[in-house]
Amino acid sequence: MSTSYRKRAIQAAREYANFKPIFLDTETTGLHNTAEIVEISVVDFDGSVLLDTLVKPVHSIPWEVIRVHGITDEMVVEAPSWSEVWPLVEKILTGRYIGIYNADFDIRMMKQSHDLSGLSWEISEFRYFCMMKLYAQYNGTGRWQKLEAAGRQCGLALPNTHRAKDDTLLVHAIFEHMVNAF
Repeated sequence: MSTSYRKRAIQAAREYANFKPIFLDTETTGLHNTAEIVEISVVDFDGSVLLDTLVKPVHSIPWEVIRVHGITDEMVVEAPSWSEVWPLVEKILTGRYIGIYNADFDIRMMKQSHDLSGLSWEISEFRYFCMMKLYAQYNGTGRWQKLEAAGRQCGLALPNTHRAKDDTLLVHAIFEHMVNAF
């Protein structure tokens, strides 16, 4: 890919920055069609944490997923359910541009969590952009990178722990890196 792709990605990031986007990440019970959210975090444009909460899922968390993010059934036993968390999430997201690394996945997880919680997905459209796709354009390869790889490529020291808050802060830092690139 040429440097013109990189320049377009920088320009797109700067245009999104004009809207002061927020950033979102989730941790889930897996990747499958019945997976659901077990943690969600939202970080504001200035880097402050707007929401960071565990979510009690309808089904138990599989061991192979616990090995990735470390969230156990015991950790979420007292956590609010998705139907309890959603009103706050919706309030935070409404009217804002939302940067999400692998947006298709996190939006799908929100919809699936709605379904499993008996909520109807009445949101016609969120104004979100996929940071993974934008970064693929920025890095010049056109290939999607894992979040931790993107962070390393940007020279960022923030950890990728596969926990929602840390991952959201890393996405925010990658966005800032792109906005300030030359």
